[in-house]
Amino acid sequence: MHFEMICTGEEVLSGQIVDTNAAWVAQRLLSHGVEMHSRVTLGDRMADLVGAFRQAAGRAQVVLVNGGLGPTEDDLSTEAMAQAMGVELELHQGWLETMTAFFERRGRPMAAVNRKQALLPAGAVMIDNPVGTACGFRVQWQGTWFVFTPGVPHELKKMVNDEILPWLMTDFGVHAGMPLHRILTIGQGESHLAAQLEELELPDGLDLGYRASLPYIELKLMQRRPVAEAALDKTVATIHQRIGDAWVGDNVVSVAEAVHQLMLQRQLSLVTAESCTGGMVASQLVDFAGSSGYLQGGWVTYSNQAKQQELGVATEVLEQHGAVSLQTAQAMAQGARSKLGSDLAISITGVAGPDGGSEEKPVGTVAFALAHASGCDTQLLNLGFRQRNQIRVLATTVALDMVRRHLLGLSPIAEYGYLRRVATL
Repeated sequence: MHFEMICTGEEVLSGQIVDTNAAWVAQRLLSHGVEMHSRVTLGDRMADLVGAFRQAAGRAQVVLVNGGLGPTEDDLSTEAMAQAMGVELELHQGWLETMTAFFERRGRPMAAVNRKQALLPAGAVMIDNPVGTACGFRVQWQGTWFVFTPGVPHELKKMVNDEILPWLMTDFGVHAGMPLHRILTIGQGESHLAAQLEELELPDGLDLGYRASLPYIELKLMQRRPVAEAALDKTVATIHQRIGDAWVGDNVVSVAEAVHQLMLQRQLSLVTAESCTGGMVASQLVDFAGSSGYLQGGWVTYSNQAKQQELGVATEVLEQHGAVSLQTAQAMAQGARSKLGSDLAISITGVAGPDGGSEEKPVGTVAFALAHASGCDTQLLNLGFRQRNQIRVLATTVALDMVRRHLLGLSPIAEYGYLRRVATL
């Protein structure tokens, strides 16, 4: 189907607010096999809004308009649609009563300006909003359905999930499912991955695309039309084989999600000991509900004193090898595992920069160790001279991938391509 989106708001247009709504809508639609054909962002100007609605009319099957449904003077979406259609605004008594009750439940009178939110273009179908005061609505004009949604993210998401997607499925035959298969990779550049997959034979109806966003490159297998499950499975298996250690997981957003799933399946416990990443490993795991089922705790031991007092790293190790070393990373992981009696312990210590590097250990040098019942896997990598946060994000990703690989019975020491290994212990 031909689907377009119009995003409104001066704060979005000027970059004061990052438009996460548009990205979320596009991803949600894609999971149902609907690709967005175009997206435009407009400020709060009546002429621009009316012009955009007139241009989209008759071209798209559905246009989702986001924002501009509030009670203030600069919320113009509803009025602009009425102007474009040449119709009057009509009071939706049912929504006015819903808003009144909304405010009464909160012990506040409804301001007179809120009445504006119950005015809809003649002929519009109201879309319920149980979590806010701005109802949505849809109206058909010149063969195009215009669907209006509030700009508040949680209100938009509930409306899309509960009202708009079911309508698209019923009226347009949009289907739920996974026409898009995602393969997450790390450590290989986009051009290198493309070269490895250059002669890959794809089944009819299946397209391969790439999306780069540090620290990952995501491979996307998009079904333009239905592909047999066996053919898709064979293609996925071939890609896994060709990209080797770069593969992190399928249909996951991060290596942390893959680790989270595996830790719960294996019913093992984990503890973290971090220095330059400052708790990023633990934080990424805690983002997922249920992480308390395996994550026992973690330390951020930024100073040498903390490494000694909290994790029992010997003074001799620090004096002889330094804080950023295989030996210190190993001692951190073993100390953390011993402290809480966990099955696994992952540690990170490195030079995130921009200062603090040396000729022997330049910025981007990071040591990792994974302690487990059979021993301790340790490696020293050079992540390259990058921005401080990029180094920290890459280090977090490598550490989590070491855990993931161990849980899968693979060597935690992988070949990552552009992440150069300096040494192992």
